[in-house]
Amino acid sequence: MATEHDYFGIVGDYWSEDIEYADQRVEVVLDADDDMVSTAALDAAATLVGELELVDDELRNAFVTQLDSSSSPVMRFLDTLLDPRLEQAEDVEAAIGRDSGDHQVDALRSMSLVRVDLRPEADGQGEPFAEFEYGLAPDETDERLIASIDVGREIVDVRFEG
Repeated sequence: MATEHDYFGIVGDYWSEDIEYADQRVEVVLDADDDMVSTAALDAAATLVGELELVDDELRNAFVTQLDSSSSPVMRFLDTLLDPRLEQAEDVEAAIGRDSGDHQVDALRSMSLVRVDLRPEADGQGEPFAEFEYGLAPDETDERLIASIDVGREIVDVRFEG
């Protein structure tokens, strides 16, 4: 028998919805096998969707803390996109809508949250329960900064995909 959830409806293999907040449109995807997921994990996923703006802000703050390490995924992402030799450099610069005097922080604050993948079967501590995909000028560039968090909203992994 299929699992039915108050927020997600009948849980099958795939659920997707576009969520709007802070002048952006975010694709939220639930990828779950109804035999493998608990109601508590689905409730946690629904709560995460409802608090998307808060979690997004927490992740952006965590990205700023990685600016001190030149080998961090955040720095590799920024070094690639802020390179003036990049073919889309003009589009990237135009996407940075802030000017605080710290160009890297401004770029992080100007990223678009493109997609959130929810994986409620991974509901243990340290497991990738949700994946947040960010882009800077995402319609013009393929580079993405991806952060995975566990059900307790602790960062499990941050990676740069180019």
